[in-house]
Amino acid sequence: MTRVFSGIKPTGHLTLGNYLGAMRRWAAVDQHQSDALFCIVDLHALTVDHDPARVRRLSRQAATLLLASGLDPQLCTVFVQSHVDEHTRLSYLLECVATDGEMRRMIQYKEKAARERVRGGSVRLSLLTYPVLMAADILAYGTDQVPVGDDQTQHVELARDIAVRFNQRYGHTFVVPRATPPQVAARVMNLQDPTSKMGKSDDSGPGIVYLLDEPDVVRRKIMRAVTDSARDVVYDPEARPGPANLLEILAACTGGNPSELSGVYETYGALKRDTADAVVEVLRPVQERHRELCTDPDYVEGVLRDGAERARAMARPTVDAAYRAIGLLPAAEAEDVGVGAAVPDIGVTA
Repeated sequence: MTRVFSGIKPTGHLTLGNYLGAMRRWAAVDQHQSDALFCIVDLHALTVDHDPARVRRLSRQAATLLLASGLDPQLCTVFVQSHVDEHTRLSYLLECVATDGEMRRMIQYKEKAARERVRGGSVRLSLLTYPVLMAADILAYGTDQVPVGDDQTQHVELARDIAVRFNQRYGHTFVVPRATPPQVAARVMNLQDPTSKMGKSDDSGPGIVYLLDEPDVVRRKIMRAVTDSARDVVYDPEARPGPANLLEILAACTGGNPSELSGVYETYGALKRDTADAVVEVLRPVQERHRELCTDPDYVEGVLRDGAERARAMARPTVDAAYRAIGLLPAAEAEDVGVGAAVPDIGVTA
């Protein structure tokens, strides 16, 4: 089967953008049609200033929401990145293949580093190198496809480049993956700033619909979404991003087409009301299942433990092969010493 890998970073509460752009497809399509792994990539959350307790709390919440969104541990592998050592083992090897120029050309590094400098903070080295860790996440599992939004395709391209370069230099070791972006709502935008992604680590709460927002909160945020001064409802993402964002959200929730939906509405008020109702209905089963799972934390812990064991078994052969290919000496395995066997004399003689 085709192997699929994707992950969620626990840097904030998961949003409608995470669900419509990724999680729903994982549950509805990827886990049924492929050998799929879905990971809470907690190591990536350490690249910026963070509260350790919050990272742990958000990691657990993200795992619970992945299961609430429909991921079935009988069909796919759900695990936490830091529970599988192969990710960090492979990351250093890939750093020895990647280049400084490649890292500094990453758009997300440029944007995040600039924001950090504006705040007066220092830029962590891990922020520069984390795309290599992301490549290790992908390549360790022989991944064929990586379902990502368009903001992450550059990182998948880097993983492809590193895989090809490693294979050429040291012998065929890695499968060369490809990005598979969803067709609709690949990038849900902020309701208050429709030119920016609805990011879970964004500080603009009024523009973000979180998966655990109450229905009244969801409706209030969508009814206050930014549109424009025009009177007609037209789908034009470049010239009119506000209405286009609402139409894309509505289309993703109802299975419609944004362009066709634009012809249905004469006012923004009607568009917002229908969009709010559609979002509330899409989130309802996720929130209900999340409440059920929160009453059984042992189940979630068991899923993550079993998932890490399966992931480790899948990744280790590839990572061990990469260690051999790049020139590292294999570790000697300890030999069993049976009863009555001679024990070497390690004493010091005069």
